[in-house]
Amino acid sequence: MKAVLLFAREHISFVVFQLGLVLFILLLYWLDGFRNPNTAIYSVVMSMLLTAGYLSGKFIMRRSFYAAIAKKPEKMEDALIRHVLTPEHRQTTEFTRQLYRLYQHEVQTLYTVQHRHLHFMNQWVHQMKTPISVINLLLQEDEVDKKSIGQEVERIRTGLEIVLVNARLETFEEDMQIERLPLKVLLQEVLTENKRLFITNGLFPVLDVDEQLTVATDRKWIKFMLNQFITNAVKYTFEKGKKIHVTAIQKVEGLLLEITDEGIGIPASDLHRVTKAFFTGENGRLSGESTGMGLYIASEVCGRLGHELTISSKQGEGTTVSLLFKDGEAGEQPSEETNR
Repeated sequence: MKAVLLFAREHISFVVFQLGLVLFILLLYWLDGFRNPNTAIYSVVMSMLLTAGYLSGKFIMRRSFYAAIAKKPEKMEDALIRHVLTPEHRQTTEFTRQLYRLYQHEVQTLYTVQHRHLHFMNQWVHQMKTPISVINLLLQEDEVDKKSIGQEVERIRTGLEIVLVNARLETFEEDMQIERLPLKVLLQEVLTENKRLFITNGLFPVLDVDEQLTVATDRKWIKFMLNQFITNAVKYTFEKGKKIHVTAIQKVEGLLLEITDEGIGIPASDLHRVTKAFFTGENGRLSGESTGMGLYIASEVCGRLGHELTISSKQGEGTTVSLLFKDGEAGEQPSEETNR
């Protein structure tokens, strides 16, 4: 019954138009002097029968369509109406299916982001329990070991930074400012920030970068990535006295920055998965502190900045992280005003 009412409401204007057309023709007959009532009645009746027959046939052809849209939908797939006959309805159905695919894609993307964020937060909160417990134990001692407390606070600070960076990925374009930066100065800043980390682990950074090399990138995001690469290089170099080599060379395709450690390396089976979210691998289980998010975020940032990230490694010998700046070049270092 709902389908019939829906069909009637849709075609009420057509019926009124037909009646008006018949009355107009009868008026022409009457003005022309032809005043036979039987002919007028016959014309009206035939017009009504033909109109009723046309509408009945049209309703029968579209009955499945009206029945589908008249009932209450139970799931999203009900929007994909089938068995339509008219070109207009076929096009409308195809348009609806395309919208449904877009909707499904957006829902899946939002679900993935939400699930990844929830998983990361749960993992991070669990890991932060360790430094907090250590700090509580240290505070219970008669003599407070400030150095140890500082190390645990640094672990918490690093974890918080990862959380904030992960949250800012969703609004990356709003938080990006591209400028041309001197590469060596940038690397010196990063190495200085990690000076305590090098001293604690007994490692030595070796910087071999020409002062004239510059790159176009975002200062904040590139420093986060470089810090992540340096931290990983130190974290997985267990022997004291080893070196972390930082080099940059100009190539035809751009400026290639390489950070090479002399650590334990990455197993070949894990190498192609180290940039996946939450993947820690064998090395992550050794350290027990890996979230599996650092290289994933760095890979995402590289892709959005247009830099190419490559990781090569040989187990037992070390790992090399390569970053290709396609717009890197050798030239005079820009002034601060030019950067602004």
